[in-house]
Amino acid sequence: MTMDNTQSKSVAEILIEALPYIRRFTGMTIVIKYGGHAMEDEQLKEDFARDISLLKFIGMHPVVVHGGGPQINSVLSQMGIRPKFVRGMRMTDGPTMDVVEMVLGGKLNKSIVTQINQQGVRAVGLSGKDGGLIQATKMQIVLQEDATKPPEIIDPGMVGQVTAVNPAIIHTLTKDGFIPIIAPIGVGEAGETYNINADLVASHVAMALHAGRLILMTDVDGVLDEQGNLISSIDMETAQQMIVQQKITGGMIPKVECALEALKGGVKKVPIINGKKRHSILLELFTDQGIGTEVTIR
Repeated sequence: MTMDNTQSKSVAEILIEALPYIRRFTGMTIVIKYGGHAMEDEQLKEDFARDISLLKFIGMHPVVVHGGGPQINSVLSQMGIRPKFVRGMRMTDGPTMDVVEMVLGGKLNKSIVTQINQQGVRAVGLSGKDGGLIQATKMQIVLQEDATKPPEIIDPGMVGQVTAVNPAIIHTLTKDGFIPIIAPIGVGEAGETYNINADLVASHVAMALHAGRLILMTDVDGVLDEQGNLISSIDMETAQQMIVQQKITGGMIPKVECALEALKGGVKKVPIINGKKRHSILLELFTDQGIGTEVTIR
């Protein structure tokens, strides 16, 4: 295959633009929350595997935390179980938890591992139960729809919130050249299993690893202003104000809240990017403009 002079110049300019970022990020730990449409589209899945492999080849230490809501729903549907959600949290009874663990910690996790291994690097699948990686406690959902009435406490079942992350197994794997692929399943003090939101797990893993970046992949471009335009960078104070003023709404609220928590815990920057765009991770990290919203301390 040959390139004309225009194509050669374009490729060269891309590489030159990426060079200072490659220098900056070499040796950095980066946590990527992988989810949404990027986990369903075959081309995007292949792109993701290649992108993660490239990060490893240039000397970065990627750690992947993945979701899998649509895949869980598909299996539940086949079993005749109707999914239920409250404030975006999956109501998780015993049978549902069995499906969650089977899908997230089993087939889906190993599928991601296999795709990345096929790119010439070594990935290893984990759940939060392995090596006591993700310690959790039961979550309760508090609904306050009317300030004049007492809040409603909802029991979501086997849904957990992270109490601690023990990164020892991750350090061991990355030291030996492996890429950890983590399913967001936690374990309680008595050994009980908990289903945990993947964004939440990713933020706590990033804090425990003192990661330089936490990338949250979603199905939209990032945080938008009131005119619907992408905000390329936003600081913590502004983001908090936009949530209070209801300028950040819906499913973007928990993602921004996870970003804020990670920043408070020592993570340097948290890009929120659209995983439906091909090679979105590389475009965010290695180009001057990036493609998403970068949430920063200031």
